[in-house]
Amino acid sequence: MSQPDDLRPLSPEELAAETGAALPDKEVISLLDLNADLDIALDAAAPIDLAVAANANVAAPIDAAAAANVLSVDSSAQALSDQGVLIDQGITGEAVANAPQDSTVDQSDDAVGGEPAPAPAPTTGEATETVGDPLSGDLLDIDIDLAADVDLAAPVAGAVAANANVAAPIDAAVAANIGSVGSEATAVAQQDAIITQDIDASAQATADQSSTIQQ
Repeated sequence: MSQPDDLRPLSPEELAAETGAALPDKEVISLLDLNADLDIALDAAAPIDLAVAANANVAAPIDAAAAANVLSVDSSAQALSDQGVLIDQGITGEAVANAPQDSTVDQSDDAVGGEPAPAPAPTTGEATETVGDPLSGDLLDIDIDLAADVDLAAPVAGAVAANANVAAPIDAAVAANIGSVGSEATAVAQQDAIITQDIDASAQATADQSSTIQQ
């Protein structure tokens, strides 16, 4: 049986007739040319006053049972979870949060440290910058020159007060037969929970703010 031409191996004469040539040198260019010149005078002020007060009772009794038969034959899986919970929570107290704030912010300087910002250079009304050939050089050429004077002020005063009772009794039972024959799975979850929660308290939050800002 003759082989197809694309699978036929080359003869010694054909291999000797093969020739090769060296590849030319490859030029290396930059895909990204980024030049950033940042001149920033920044005044930032953020006086923050925060007060938090809370009265809380948290109870989370958890009872769990798990049983499983996986790829088993003539097996039995049983899970029993019996929970009895008695929770008595009482709060007698006072939660007070005060956040008085008095701030004076002076950001009248044109630059940090009181040094005036340099005056912008005069313009002649004619653009002298030349744009290069978009088809030569780098694929992406970015030149950034940023001069900014920024004054930021954010006086914040906050107060939070809370009274809370939280109870979460959890009872869980899991039984499973997976890929088994003649097996029995039983899950029993019985829960008796008595929860008494009482709050006799006061929650007070005060946020008093007085700010004088000069920018």
